[in-house]
Amino acid sequence: MPAMGQKAKGKGKTKQKTEQAEVKEVAEELPKKEQNHNFEVARQLETFSAIYKQLDMMYVDTLDPEVTVGNGIRAMLRSLDPYTEYYPASEVKDLRTMLTGKYAGIGALIKHDMRNDRIVIDEPYENMPAAEVGLKKGDVILSIDDSTMIGKEVSYVSSRLRGEPGTTFVLKVQRGGDKAHGGKTLNFKITRKAIQLPPVPYYGLIGDGVGYLQLTQFTDDCSRDIRRALVDMRQQGMKSLVFDLRNNGGGALAEAIRIVNMFVPKGITLVTTKGKIKRSNNEYRTEQEPLDTVMPTVVLTNGNSASASEITAGSLQDLDRAVVMGTRTYGKGLVQLPVDLPHDGSLKLTTSKYYIPSGRCIQAVNYKHTGGGYREHIPDSLTREFKTRGGRTVRDGGGIKPDVEVKADSLPNIAFYLQQGGLDSTEVMFHYVVEYIRNHPTIAPAKDFRITDNDYAEFKKRVVESGFKYDRETSKQFEELVKMAKFEGYYDDAKPEFDALKAKLRHNLERELDNNSKFIRQLLEAEITAAYYFQRGAIANSLWSDTQVQEAKKLLLDGERYQSILHPDAGKQ
Repeated sequence: MPAMGQKAKGKGKTKQKTEQAEVKEVAEELPKKEQNHNFEVARQLETFSAIYKQLDMMYVDTLDPEVTVGNGIRAMLRSLDPYTEYYPASEVKDLRTMLTGKYAGIGALIKHDMRNDRIVIDEPYENMPAAEVGLKKGDVILSIDDSTMIGKEVSYVSSRLRGEPGTTFVLKVQRGGDKAHGGKTLNFKITRKAIQLPPVPYYGLIGDGVGYLQLTQFTDDCSRDIRRALVDMRQQGMKSLVFDLRNNGGGALAEAIRIVNMFVPKGITLVTTKGKIKRSNNEYRTEQEPLDTVMPTVVLTNGNSASASEITAGSLQDLDRAVVMGTRTYGKGLVQLPVDLPHDGSLKLTTSKYYIPSGRCIQAVNYKHTGGGYREHIPDSLTREFKTRGGRTVRDGGGIKPDVEVKADSLPNIAFYLQQGGLDSTEVMFHYVVEYIRNHPTIAPAKDFRITDNDYAEFKKRVVESGFKYDRETSKQFEELVKMAKFEGYYDDAKPEFDALKAKLRHNLERELDNNSKFIRQLLEAEITAAYYFQRGAIANSLWSDTQVQEAKKLLLDGERYQSILHPDAGKQ
């Protein structure tokens, strides 16, 4: 999600100016040389209007103006950056949901069960209507009120589950299979309410006085949740912190400022935005007294940490306040502003670039406006050096590079396909988890839960018997090698070696399930734990096996190494 500025005033008493006056005001802010293009703008708009009028009057078929003009607008925006987007009135709700993280519904993730061709409950969210009435993973959605959901797409069912807060409906589900196999039909009366997924799905101590906190999005007021979590963990004895921003795509710029302010003193300029017009040029300073300016902190990032996540991680890095660990961030240094349009539409408009305390902009891609939105990654050789407050070298133009690079464990191919359902739509992992839940009313606490060897043996047996298939990379690469060898004339001479290699690479599902049991067990445990303890349980269960989290903890417990990273020249003569 893009880093967002304050919303442009577009309606009510705050907007008394005419559109013409607004355009004139903006034009007066532009340099004189840029005002010269106004005539060309007017000419092109007049041409566009004339073309559409002729199409509407003479084209062989009747045009839908919302589709035709809407496509024209989107084509125009595609020549810019990917974050400038148009939302007609029918889609403004989607924009609000993105900015606030709120929507009205039952609070559950649904999915298509490919094996049975049904829409099912996949994950009810904690403290939300679905969980409160007792819906469970695997429940098949049969109908909403008197309207059948059999044979419908996920998007169709999802749209019917959502609605106005306070409205009530009856959801009919099937649990435990069909009646012939002991299943039963259940009716739930559910009242929709405003749903906001928690921006902090989990926090807690992970041993030795080390706290862990995960932030998934910078939604409105998420800083309050961060503050509460930090205060709570300090009361529990937290002495150091792992702050997890992995896979956090960003959000509200103001929230990032407030969060960084908890770690650094009042009065520091964290972000400067610079755009074409004066109103886009702003400075954002810390305005409150901090919670803690000395507690050792590691910020975890990866390639999906973007925008407000990069402001947070980059500011703490520039101020030598935290060690950034993981992998390089996405590299989004652009700021968007939501602008109201006529007839209840909205435009999410890129207005400026942001610069963090060292003065660097971490935008990783140049967007050229010629040729329709051409993207050009900034090569490392063209990036510039900047200095942190303590004199460490950092660079612009490529995201936030971690102080300590630690790559995450890669998920084996077979584990990925088991999680996704397999090429043959067996959904064997999903159905194993659903049955496990049905047969185990309770399990161990989330952080302690592990499946037994017997559990895994049973799962492995089901995978083999199901005929599970997945896309094996070694087979694909071998076939490509054979094809190339034949093309270049080497195959006949090397055929015995190719045959021997083919025999060694022969698919053995049981062996692959054994070789990759560590990762497959972790997936199973996370899926099962989530069904009992929701998202927070799945996270708590995964931390012990998370390589990056464990490396962060190890660093925090090694005070000398931690300080040597932030202050490499300390003690040198």
